[in-house]
Amino acid sequence: MTGPEGALELAHAEDAWTRADWEKATAAVLRKSRRMSEEDADSLVWDKLTRKTLDGLDITPLGTPSSLEGLATAGRPARAGDWDVRSLVEAGPEKQLNEAALVDLDGGVTSLWLQLDAGADLATLLEGVLLDLAPVALDAADPLAAAQAFLDHAGDTDLAAGTNLGAPATADDETLVAVARLARERGLLGVVVDGTKIHDGGASDVTELGWVLAAGARVLRVLEAAGISAADAAGLIELRLAVTDEQFASIAKLRAVRRLWARVLELSGVSGVDARVHAVTSRPMMSTYDPYVNMLRTTVAAFAAGVGGADSVTVLPFDAPLGRPDVFGRRIARNTHHLLIDESHVAHVAAPAGGAYAVEELTDSMAVAAWEALGRLDGAEGPDAAALEEMVAATVEQRDREVATRQRPLTGLTEFPNLGEELPVRDPYSGWEGVRPYGAAFEAMRAEPPAARVFLATMGPIAQHTARATFATNLLAAGGVAVDVAGATDGPQALVAAYDGQPVVCLAGADPTYAEWGEAAAIALREAGASRVIIAGRSTEWTDDSCAMGVDALAFLTRTREALR
Repeated sequence: MTGPEGALELAHAEDAWTRADWEKATAAVLRKSRRMSEEDADSLVWDKLTRKTLDGLDITPLGTPSSLEGLATAGRPARAGDWDVRSLVEAGPEKQLNEAALVDLDGGVTSLWLQLDAGADLATLLEGVLLDLAPVALDAADPLAAAQAFLDHAGDTDLAAGTNLGAPATADDETLVAVARLARERGLLGVVVDGTKIHDGGASDVTELGWVLAAGARVLRVLEAAGISAADAAGLIELRLAVTDEQFASIAKLRAVRRLWARVLELSGVSGVDARVHAVTSRPMMSTYDPYVNMLRTTVAAFAAGVGGADSVTVLPFDAPLGRPDVFGRRIARNTHHLLIDESHVAHVAAPAGGAYAVEELTDSMAVAAWEALGRLDGAEGPDAAALEEMVAATVEQRDREVATRQRPLTGLTEFPNLGEELPVRDPYSGWEGVRPYGAAFEAMRAEPPAARVFLATMGPIAQHTARATFATNLLAAGGVAVDVAGATDGPQALVAAYDGQPVVCLAGADPTYAEWGEAAAIALREAGASRVIIAGRSTEWTDDSCAMGVDALAFLTRTREALR
């Protein structure tokens, strides 16, 4: 039985809840955590809990039927069943990569994404690979030569559906047309519109979508001018986008690109050609430090890719930022798919986010914003490079600011860093060129830690100073700065007794302790040799610097490191 707006009527009246009921219950929680006052209206919970993406789009805490009033909800996934598990095989020694590819295929991978150096030995690289069963997507510096070499190697083999000769959308007109014709002759895909490269440089979701649309439109124009119909050209194209651990934005992004590409094709006079989407877990979201956290990031991103309806999904190994992934890293990447498909059955549900009010609303908002971005980026010769640079720079500045102030925390890097960790050792490779990690500034500091340590002047018993001491320790560690801890103390003399000549001191204690003997402690430590005194908490006239929640961590750490030189 259904009620208003198609809502299900529950059996018992006490199980029926209204929007006001939810606001009241949620407001009570926020008041308890002091995020709202008693005087604030319950409805303020929407403002308190709504997050914004880097594009300024709202991600609401709860979706309601009213969220969809007047909105279009097209773009639901068309994929039926499991997604294509695509493994990335980076350029390098062919024999070694062949062994990795065969292990991947034996472990459940269903297609290969091959990055090829000029003159790569395809016979060695693809030895034992059944090209009639496993699609291959090429990614080469010389796409025409690679496509011809691949087809020569394949011979008369009936290549698997989904095989892509991989001409990039940025290739020159002659190359695009030549590869497209080779692909048509063999009934293959021929072009990749790769938005991940824009994402790697710092682009937002909306900018990446806008670029993909502009680059894809350019491919259609070039091929149509060469005598290939828009419908045939559309059938040659695969769209590649990045997905991150911001799952709702990533789900909406994949849903939006399907809707947007359908509109581009409609304006080109094409119907009945669905977008083919390849989702890749984000490189910039991954961290060199505490790399095992990358497993969690890529799992969430892969979940978003599956729910968003990607046709093919690539999970990058957790150790990829460190160098060429090893056997363990590749196995974990494969098993992430199996966890989601075979154990969690994510792929077995048709459009799992379909009808979710918050996701539908975000999809529509992202599609509208991306269409506006297309207007800024689209040019007769393809995406406008100057406009793209301006849009990416604005996003990078905003993201860097949020990371610096820890509004956008990076676990293991800006939060809960471990200075004593031993990073796995991997062989060097070129797989991370052009990638700007979200935590680039913090990774740079961790890579060159200062030799000197900060004296953490813990004031009072452990129970009183633990909270601020832990905060200061973690904040300093995010910049590669280690601390020497005084321990429990009862006055300035105890601090001086524990002090060992460190140039920078950080006081850590409770506010009443600061009021009682904080200034005396600062004076005593300066007399003992400290050149800079920091306080964990609000700034004072008798300290040189302070650190507290909301501080610009990057600026604070830069000042502190300079004082340690």
